[in-house]
Amino acid sequence: MHHVLSTNSYRNQKLTSALLGEIERAGIARVEIWCSRLHFDYNSAEDVRELADWFGDHKLELHALHAPTSRDMSARRESATPISISDPERVRRLDAVDEIKRALDVAEQIPFRYLVQHIGSSREAADPRRYDAAFSSLEHLVVFAKERGVTIALENTPGELASPSNLRHFIHDTRLQGLRMCFDTGHAHMEDGIEASFEAMRDLVVTAHIHDNHGEKDEHLLPFEGTIDWSAALKLMATAPVTGGMPLVIELMPAHTRSLEQIMAVFERMENARAAKA
Repeated sequence: MHHVLSTNSYRNQKLTSALLGEIERAGIARVEIWCSRLHFDYNSAEDVRELADWFGDHKLELHALHAPTSRDMSARRESATPISISDPERVRRLDAVDEIKRALDVAEQIPFRYLVQHIGSSREAADPRRYDAAFSSLEHLVVFAKERGVTIALENTPGELASPSNLRHFIHDTRLQGLRMCFDTGHAHMEDGIEASFEAMRDLVVTAHIHDNHGEKDEHLLPFEGTIDWSAALKLMATAPVTGGMPLVIELMPAHTRSLEQIMAVFERMENARAAKA
C-alpha cells in the first residue's frame, strides 16, 4: 500500500515547504496537491519554482495534482463559480481548459503521474450536452497531459453525470486513449455502494481517494470514522490491475483535519485490515 496524503485538508492555507516537511517527517511517502491558487498557486512561476526546489532536495514525491474546481476571487476565499470542463457554454469551457493546462504545466518542473479531474459539479444530471462538452475539453487535455508525462484520471462524484458506470461508458464511447479513473470511496458509499461502483471502474482505475462518511453526506472523514466496511473495501481495491498496487490517497476536508500521527495510525490500521482479510 502506498501511503499518500491529499493536501485538501490544508486547502484553506498556503502550501509551504514547512508543511511539506511536516508531512515527510511523519513518514508519508507521497502527496497529492490540491490546485487552488489560495493554497498552491500553480500559475505563479515563483511558487512552482520554490516547490520544485524543495521536492528536488527531499524524498517526498508528488503523486498527483487535483485539478482546480473553482476560481479564486479574493485572498480570503474561493468563489462558488465552478471551473467545469463540461460547461455547455463554449467560452466558459475553454477558460476551464486553459486553467487546467496551467496546472498541468507544473509537471515540467515537478514531475507527477496523475491529474485527478472532475468532469463536472456534484449532483449534475447525465446531460448529453455536458458529455459532448467534456469530450471537446478532454480531447485536447489528454494530449496536453501526455506530452508532460501525466495521465488524467476522472473521479466519480455524487450524481448521475460522473457516476462510475456513466464515466466508464463515456471513456468507452469517446475512445479517448490514455484516459483513466480515480475511485473515490466516499462518493461511491453515498451512491451505489463500494462494490458496485468499483466493479464498474476496476480495469480503468489507477489511483483512489480514501475517506469515510455515513452514507448521506460527503463528510470526508478518516477511514473507520464512518460506515464503510474497510476490510471488504480494501480487499476489493487490491484487485485493481495497477502495477505495484493502487495508491490510496487519504483525502480529508479542512473541517475534518486530523493530526499526521492520527493519519499514520489509520494507514497502519488499513494495512492490518487488508492483511487480516487476505
